[in-house]
Amino acid sequence: MARDLVVLPRPRSTPPNTVQSIPAPSETAFVETFGSLLPQVSYLHTETGRAAFYELPSSPPPAGATVTISRVLFVHGVQTPAIGLQPLANALSLRFPHAKCVLVDLWGHGLTDTPFVAHNAALFHGLLEALMLRLGWETAHLVGYSFGASTVASFAAAKAERVASMVLVAPAGFIHADEFDEVQRSYLRGGEGLEEQAKAWILQLLEGGELIVPPDWKDRVDRGEVVAEAVRDWEMKNHQGHIASVVAIFRDGGVLDNEAEFAKAARTGIEHLCILGGTDDIVSPQDLHDVGMQDIVVIPQAGHTVVRERVSEVAKLIQGFWDKL
Repeated sequence: MARDLVVLPRPRSTPPNTVQSIPAPSETAFVETFGSLLPQVSYLHTETGRAAFYELPSSPPPAGATVTISRVLFVHGVQTPAIGLQPLANALSLRFPHAKCVLVDLWGHGLTDTPFVAHNAALFHGLLEALMLRLGWETAHLVGYSFGASTVASFAAAKAERVASMVLVAPAGFIHADEFDEVQRSYLRGGEGLEEQAKAWILQLLEGGELIVPPDWKDRVDRGEVVAEAVRDWEMKNHQGHIASVVAIFRDGGVLDNEAEFAKAARTGIEHLCILGGTDDIVSPQDLHDVGMQDIVVIPQAGHTVVRERVSEVAKLIQGFWDKL
């Protein structure tokens, strides 16, 4: 069945007096499709909308023990929601059993609503800070992937007092709008008569072509795997605001031309680790050096999805980084 195209406001638009939101699907629908890899969902209710988050189980530390890594917040990329970081979060939770590890579905993803407002960085900063307040966390160690890493960097630049350390895995934010041709830049600007083409172009660009769901995805899910392509397909079919959020994030959220925020984050002096795949075509070690990031590790023969391709190696690198704090 055809669905009406949803187009979200741009940052230059006049903010509404009250925020309407497009509701997310239910936890039951998600679990019926992808199983119970994540803990039972909890919800954060804000004026902007309802956001889903997941608290991994932890054990209390021994009496008198000092726990350096006690609070960790995982921030996923565009399209694939929190479940995409579940393998990494689970691996780190096993290595740091006393840490409270939390994953969040960002606006328009997973079980989180799509607020009918501009999807700029400040919108996502507000979500992270509201979640930390709900959890009673003054600070946390943040782990961000792709767009989530760009969001973590700009959050650190704006709210350095909230960030104990940051791990940026395959960060987005280094592609320049001027690398696109004039027609493609018109899709970034948007406007009447362009939105259908803009949606198709952005989705294909992010996917690297047409979305292809592996035919054996159900068998793989039954074995406890995360099949990201199947999750993205489910969101597009079941979350009425998801595609609009993806388009808005790509245009305005910090996926493009975000070097200045990384430079500000670097100048805060917050301890950081950047992890890249050696064949990643959206960010390079030089990009990160140029903005002042110093601690950079490249995993050979891995691409932009290094966070899922090489879970154990990424977890080992983060463990080594955290052990030195």
